[in-house]
Amino acid sequence: VMEGEARQQSESFGSLQWGLMLALFAIYSMLALPLKSYTQPLIVMSVIPFGVIGAVLGHYLMGYTLSMMSLLGLLALTGVVVNDSLVLVDSINRQLRAGKTRLDAVLNAGVLRFRPVMLTSLTTFFGLLPMLSEKSTTAQFLIPMGISLAYGIIFATMVTLVLVPINVLIAAEAKAGLKRAWRRISGTGSDKRPATT
Repeated sequence: VMEGEARQQSESFGSLQWGLMLALFAIYSMLALPLKSYTQPLIVMSVIPFGVIGAVLGHYLMGYTLSMMSLLGLLALTGVVVNDSLVLVDSINRQLRAGKTRLDAVLNAGVLRFRPVMLTSLTTFFGLLPMLSEKSTTAQFLIPMGISLAYGIIFATMVTLVLVPINVLIAAEAKAGLKRAWRRISGTGSDKRPATT
């Protein structure tokens, strides 16, 4: 039977899992309402796993092991990394409403939002650097959380600028393919109806 610290860690991991699922559901719901889409929130949230990869790489580079504070940082990271992705998707939607083709909208949004996306991520990263370089023992327990946020944001941002435009184009192609398939199925079904005189 697990007791003591092992039991506490097990309980903490269980509560974090529920917290993560609740956070993801809340993020999806809040994105779905303004975007008025079921698929676009998924595109925005597709960068979250890459933020986690960046956080793990950051721990490796700085010589830290993943701890409970690291996981709390990852939980906070899920809400932070979607910001740049949301800005990019919103810009693409604006371009589409202005009458641009989907490819032009993606290219223009990437150019228009490159600087804001990079600046917001870099300012967050450099704002966390003093915490990461802190040597006092009182701040040591916070460093893993800072690593998760700082490196997760930087890595997710670099991926966002490539992944989100690609996902937008893939989602559009998939939607068009499903519509074509549905028309084909409906057309085949109508052909099999008996002719009426």
